[in-house]
Amino acid sequence: MRFEFFAIPALHPQEAVAELNQFLASHRVCSVTRELIADGANSYWTVCVEWTPGRGSASASVGADRKSRIDYREVLPPDQFSVFSKLRSLRKELAEKDGVPPYALFTNEHLAEMVRQKMTSLTALQSLDGVGPSKSEKYGAAFLELLKSELGDSSELSESSPDGQVNDEP
Repeated sequence: MRFEFFAIPALHPQEAVAELNQFLASHRVCSVTRELIADGANSYWTVCVEWTPGRGSASASVGADRKSRIDYREVLPPDQFSVFSKLRSLRKELAEKDGVPPYALFTNEHLAEMVRQKMTSLTALQSLDGVGPSKSEKYGAAFLELLKSELGDSSELSESSPDGQVNDEP
């Protein structure tokens, strides 16, 4: 997170407001806080903008994401898309139960990779970018169980590594 500070005079604020609006439109803004500093004719607003690096405003990036979304129905073969859809339903159910957005569990790309790689272990889940031990331990078993039942894998869920090596450590 980064911060940018602005002083907007109470009298004749147009130039400073234009600068603030330009900044807001060209950055990914997380939050804005403001406070009036009352000093008669010298009164002004202080504005603190918390932002993250990235192109465009948050609303602009949402629109850009919509244009570049992947249609997994076109990317995955029909049998894999069917499993992917079931994983999405499970993700939605668990997310609603925990009161979090579905992408907080796993992204669509994570789900697609689970299906493509026919993942069978928590360690394999952790090989996905952005999936660590806590997420895989909290949600992994449910997703792996669904993958196992849908993909017809008769092997037991294990702690094997992504390369197939079995990890006997606890």
